[in-house]
Amino acid sequence: MTPTEATTASDTETVVVDKYNLDAAETLASTAQHLPIAQAAPLYEQLLSSFPTAAKFWKQYVEAHMAVNNDDATKQIFSRCLLNCLQVPLWRCYIRFIRKVNERKGVEGQEETRKAFEFMLGYVGADIASGPVWMEYITFLKSLPALNAQEESQRMTAVRKTYQKAIVTPTHHVEQLWKEYENFENSVSRQLAKGLLSEYQPKYNSARAVYRERKKYVDEIDWNMLAAPATGSHKEEMQWMAWKRFLAFEKGNPQRIDSASSNKRIIFTYEQCLMYLYHYPDIWYEYATWHAKSGSVDAAIKVFQRAVKALPDSEMLKYAYAELEESRGALQPAKKIYESLLGDGNNASALAHIQFIRFLRRNEGVEAARKYFLDARKSPNCTYHVYVAYALMAFCLDKDTKVAHNVFEAGLKRFMHEPVYILEYVDFLSRLNDDRNIRALFERALSSLPPEESVEVWKRFTQFEQTYGDLTSMLKVEQRRKEALSRTSEDGPSALEGSLQDVVSRYSFMDLWPCSSKDLDHFARQEVPSIRFACV
Repeated sequence: MTPTEATTASDTETVVVDKYNLDAAETLASTAQHLPIAQAAPLYEQLLSSFPTAAKFWKQYVEAHMAVNNDDATKQIFSRCLLNCLQVPLWRCYIRFIRKVNERKGVEGQEETRKAFEFMLGYVGADIASGPVWMEYITFLKSLPALNAQEESQRMTAVRKTYQKAIVTPTHHVEQLWKEYENFENSVSRQLAKGLLSEYQPKYNSARAVYRERKKYVDEIDWNMLAAPATGSHKEEMQWMAWKRFLAFEKGNPQRIDSASSNKRIIFTYEQCLMYLYHYPDIWYEYATWHAKSGSVDAAIKVFQRAVKALPDSEMLKYAYAELEESRGALQPAKKIYESLLGDGNNASALAHIQFIRFLRRNEGVEAARKYFLDARKSPNCTYHVYVAYALMAFCLDKDTKVAHNVFEAGLKRFMHEPVYILEYVDFLSRLNDDRNIRALFERALSSLPPEESVEVWKRFTQFEQTYGDLTSMLKVEQRRKEALSRTSEDGPSALEGSLQDVVSRYSFMDLWPCSSKDLDHFARQEVPSIRFACV
């Protein structure tokens, strides 16, 4: 094994183990540049499976094929990356390839090249770095042969229209383009130039002013950053903020252009942003909702489809996507999204079960929700949350107290060891003003819960008796609580003694206390477990 092969193997192994190891990826890309394309191709494919929006890796990959005149592979790679990587250097590589393959095809080749330029400018013409692209296209148009006056007129018209688009686009080269446009018009007709230049001067001035503002935002962005899941680093946070500021700037339509043109520029900025913040669900969500609010729900759906493909583990995005489908009445697509969250049902999370039950209740009715709940409770991942959610839905939405009570009782057989479930059941019974069953539930739960897990249940039982019981039952429960919890306390017998804090606990209400704030501070500093349980 040569030193180069050894290095490649090591870097490949690192990327396989940690597919988002940025240093290893850069090293592997550098290594691939020095390998024959047959050896480099698998490395590029591996890199691009982890970093599908890394325009610089795509550019390296395609240039390696172009270097050996592998035109079919070059076309295939461009078809895979261009629309997802709106970066000028990559697209200039594309136009270079198009010009090469069409240079000997005469008029037909010139037309293909012209279409390719228009295609490219339609996607990256708004980029602040697109000035050289506009210049190259104008030079190309000027070079086209004109065999008669009509063709000459058509050529001049095409050049003029391209200049007029370029000079109102805020790019690094906008001033140079304006000077070239002035020279062009004056060379054609000084009389006509005067009117056209006076018409376009204010538009150019606006573009130049917006360019200066836009540049401030663009300069904050790291255009070599690879898209990887967030690690919480300061640099990542700063880049996220820089993109958010840039997006807000574009949304403000600083150039005061028409709505369609402004929206196109915003879309371009979001697409560029996703090249770098590809793993940030909030950017995908913001992009989709911007489309929806702009009146293009179909475009929002397409963004969500891309988002869940890019981040298949993001439940947030799937719920947001399903919500949009449901809101426009597309219930079957929404249902499929919920079903994708459930998978085969056995590995579905409790939350996925709950949200699907709610979806069914909203759209298919009580019976559909009930049937699914009966199936969901058989799932190994069905937790007490599913029982609570369905019981409260039956109680609050269906107004069916009996079903809700039966669900809580059924769940108690499985979740008697869960203090939170017990307290949710207590809250339900409290709404029914069923004090007899509340006391019975407390007794059943406390007889089975170990002392260390019964703290919150004892606390709620004590509060219940302090609020609704007579003095005898109040004092009795307080004493029982102390006895039960003294076994878990280091204070032992001393925890059984009564104290003034017990009185404070009994005679307070919400944020009203029978003592001063200083007294409360004093009590809080005392390390007596029984007090903490009573007063917290």
